[in-house]
Formats: sequence, C-alpha cells, structure tokens
Amino acid sequence: MNQACIAMAGVFAATAAFAETINFDGDAPGRLPAPWKQGVTGRGSALWAVRADPSAPSKPNVLQQSATGAFPWCVLTATSIEDGFIEVRFKPMAGHDDQAGGVVWRWKDGDNYYVARANALENNVSLYHTTGGRRITIKYVDAPVPKNTWHTLRVEFAGKRIKVALNGKTYIEQEDDHIGGAGAVGLWTKADSVTAFDDFSYGKTR
Repeated sequence: MNQACIAMAGVFAATAAFAETINFDGDAPGRLPAPWKQGVTGRGSALWAVRADPSAPSKPNVLQQSATGAFPWCVLTATSIEDGFIEVRFKPMAGHDDQAGGVVWRWKDGDNYYVARANALENNVSLYHTTGGRRITIKYVDAPVPKNTWHTLRVEFAGKRIKVALNGKTYIEQEDDHIGGAGAVGLWTKADSVTAFDDFSYGKTR
C-alpha cells in the first residue's frame, strides 16, 4: 500500500466528533421538513416532500424529489462541516432522462458545492464540483445501480481527500481542492429523476 493510500485510510478511520441521522419518520407527509431548504442549480424547479413508502429502510417515511430541473438540491443550511462524512439510503424510481441520487457537501449556495451521485440509467458513480453554477466532472466509475432498489451512498471528505462508496464498495478515492472550508450538507438529483431518500447521516471528523 502506498503512502497516499495509508494517509487517506488514516484520515477516514478517524472517529466522528459529531454525527446525526435523519429518517423523516417524525415529519408530516406532503411537505418539506422545516430544517431543510430546497432549490435547483440551473433551470427548472425542485419539489422535495416527505412521502410514505412501505419499502423504506426505516418505515414509514422517505424524502422524495419529483420535479424536473437541471440539478435539484435539498440542504440543511444550519450545518457547517469542512471535514466529515455523509451517508444516505436512496432508491431511483423513475426518470426518462436520468435516475440519479446524490449527496452534496461544502455547500456554500446553490451554485457552489461538491456532489457525488449514483445513476441507475448510466450504471455509474460520479464525483463533481459545482462552481459558479457549472457542474464539472472530477471522476466517474462504472458501477451497478439497479432501479427501484435501495442503495447506500457514502462520502468521506477531509482536506483535499474525497472517498465515495456505493453499497459498501469504494469506487472513487480522489484529491481535489476546488471547494474548501466548511459548508452545508444535503441531497441532490438530476433532470427528471424521481428518487426517494432515507436514513440521511452526517458528521464531523474534526
């Protein structure tokens, strides 16, 4: 194992200094929970709302995005994390152009943040930075992402180091410094994706 891999493993093995999990089960269906803010990068709209879903990993509710926009997002604006992790269960349900589920971190505003996502139409996992409203690809890797199936997407980030895993398997380990400092964490979809999310966890490593 080379020194870079050893260093990255050491950073991500750090115990979280703070962690929280949100499962949406105490929220009223049909609306966006109060701590969250929704919007879209680019054209279109976002419609995030709590829905009942009998297949939810933690029943009965999920948070679902069902509008069509370039890149709909939903964030916890009160969070401020520079180094930490995000993990979420997601189920890509429908979409002609896309069937994506993703997470955002170091979110400054609707035009500046990191995003990692998995896509059921393309069967891949991707890492991007969005800067000035433009989504720029950092890396993408082929990965199986069956539709109408619950998956676990996890991102760990510390300094320039970023690690992206799907269903317990690491697909991307990358260094990138386009977006530094603390920012909010949240969720993300693309185009006409109809995607459900559950068990959103996040925390700081320092």
